[in-house]
Amino acid sequence: MVNFGKKLMQNQVEEWKGYYINYKLMKKMLKQYVQQTQLGGKDCEQVLKEFSRILDDQIERIVLFLLQQQGHLASRIEELGERRAALLEQYHMSQVAQLRDAYREIGLDLIKLLRFVDMNATGIRKILKKFDKRFGYKFTDYYVTTRANHPYSQLQQVFKQVGIVAVVGALSRNLEYLQHHQGSFGSIYDHPSVTLKDPIIDQVNHAVQKLTHATNFMQFLGQHSLIVQEDAQSGSEDLVDDQSYHFMSLLLNLVSTFIYMVNTYIIVPTADDYAVSLGAAATVCGIIIGSMAVAQVFSSVYFSAWSNKSYFRPLVFSSIMLFFGNLLYALAYDLNSLIVLLIGRLLCGLGSARAVNRRYISDCVPLKIRLQASAGFVSASALGMACGPALAGFLQTKFKIYWLTFNQSTLPGWVMSIAWLIYLLWLCLTFKEPEHFTESAVNNQPSESGHQGSANLEEGLAQPLLLGTEGRQDEISEDNEVDSENSHEPATSIASAYRLLTPSVKAQLLIYFMLKYAMEILLSESSVVTTYYFSWSTSDVAIFLAILGLTVLPLNAIVGSYITNLFEDRQILLASEVMVLIGIIMSFRFTPHYSIPQYVVSALITFVFAEVLEGVNLSLLSRVMSSRLSRGTYNGGLLSTEAGTLARVIADATITAAGYLGTDLLLNVTLLPPLVICIVSIAATLYTYNSLY
Repeated sequence: MVNFGKKLMQNQVEEWKGYYINYKLMKKMLKQYVQQTQLGGKDCEQVLKEFSRILDDQIERIVLFLLQQQGHLASRIEELGERRAALLEQYHMSQVAQLRDAYREIGLDLIKLLRFVDMNATGIRKILKKFDKRFGYKFTDYYVTTRANHPYSQLQQVFKQVGIVAVVGALSRNLEYLQHHQGSFGSIYDHPSVTLKDPIIDQVNHAVQKLTHATNFMQFLGQHSLIVQEDAQSGSEDLVDDQSYHFMSLLLNLVSTFIYMVNTYIIVPTADDYAVSLGAAATVCGIIIGSMAVAQVFSSVYFSAWSNKSYFRPLVFSSIMLFFGNLLYALAYDLNSLIVLLIGRLLCGLGSARAVNRRYISDCVPLKIRLQASAGFVSASALGMACGPALAGFLQTKFKIYWLTFNQSTLPGWVMSIAWLIYLLWLCLTFKEPEHFTESAVNNQPSESGHQGSANLEEGLAQPLLLGTEGRQDEISEDNEVDSENSHEPATSIASAYRLLTPSVKAQLLIYFMLKYAMEILLSESSVVTTYYFSWSTSDVAIFLAILGLTVLPLNAIVGSYITNLFEDRQILLASEVMVLIGIIMSFRFTPHYSIPQYVVSALITFVFAEVLEGVNLSLLSRVMSSRLSRGTYNGGLLSTEAGTLARVIADATITAAGYLGTDLLLNVTLLPPLVICIVSIAATLYTYNSLY
């Protein structure tokens, strides 16, 4: 990967060279300031003021040039508007085509300007980060707070491009008029959900979305899975990608995701009854549910490493483990053994191949459909989460075949065993190993899998704008700096990955831990709590959990299509945390009488806003995370998975431990830890708020 300084030089528009951020000068000044402060020539306050002034000058030059270019584009659109108005009176097909070409030429110039803003925004982010790193001072917080929130902010012009978006709107509207000239003259403003099908406008909108982090439903789902598109590659690389793409293999990965989530949640409504039937307390359901997550803590690591060499073999191993795990889960009833049941759930956890599913999408799906595949990953997870409890509700029967008992406790195990056996046969017959693994076996070159797993803050965007040659070896930086910023080697261990975590990343991982903890407490103890307070049946619990699961996709549609276009991600993040906190507080039993409306409303608030929080949290995590955590075995996706899985393990253990205090105290005792963690996560968000800009 070419370092940013060289990339900036390579991708500059020749006639605009004098208007880009002087990144090399800024780095040189940083180095001088470090030396001067070490020698006692300048104090930190003096350095802060001088560097702020230099950066202000750089941004002012960028903004004034940006406004000038926007004015040129606006003037050209205005001139073409006069020609368009004349066409309304006298129609000529050839003139319409010429006018459309003229608008498209403006579109190409607009894309060039968007790339100009992209490179400068990235440079500003990177130089702020370097200052913080060199001086151990939160310069970013100071600079963003004082500049971005000022009424005369020039920084806002770079990061919130209202003027450019207005130009995009004018361009789209005029092209739309020309496209429908022979029909009724509708307007993009009358039909905002209808997208103008024009190749230039598609490119412009794509560039704007990358630059502003504006997202639609599909992009929001993609961020939710921490799978974000990489830089657009060269045409040849795209062609190779298309040739090696195998739809059935992608479908098998999505089906694996769906079945695994069904497998995870199908036992939730009946786990407490199963525990009681084996002579244990109902609250042992926490251990039963959580044992799968315990094994997943370890399986995520070896599956992530294994997927560097193969996808087929890990998926086969996963299916076999899940088949036998569910078989033991079902047989535990007739063997009257809680140990066998727990071993079965541990085997299921050891078969968790979600890391493989995620990385297959990152590695082996063409760029043009990777966003849809990422959305499919999240949708499959959400549907599995809803279908699991719903399926359990349909398994309310009891019969015996020879000495085997089939009832509401064992049928989930039997059903999932059959499902994984069918999946294994389908996998063996139709899965196709990606070509680059075959080539790597010959050339002994491990694949760079997972490098698209999370977007890169150091590129400044959730999805970078500029085309680049990403396959080249790392080059030595301009001033031979040897630090983690310029070392592009991926982390090789959990310890080395941890050392790359900035306060912002730690805060986001804490938030992810908190929301998974709160959701696991809500879901895992739902059967025990509702049975104790409301005498709900297994079917009632299954319906309730299924309804919660079904809120995921519509909720993501609303947030992804509307909310994220109205508010910044960090604003949504903080508001969602507060709402989760309110939901947790409302869940406490304050009086002897605990009502169904209180439980249902508080559960909906907690679950719904935890889902909102998860999508926005992973979106921000992908932007603030180091590029060294965007690939390799110990990548950002693995870290977030481990944080979430660990939260589930601790939450389920909390339920079982609290059960020893009595069922009447279970609810309040288990809600205390997520309450405290939620408050701490809000404090962490406020502490790092400006770094999430």
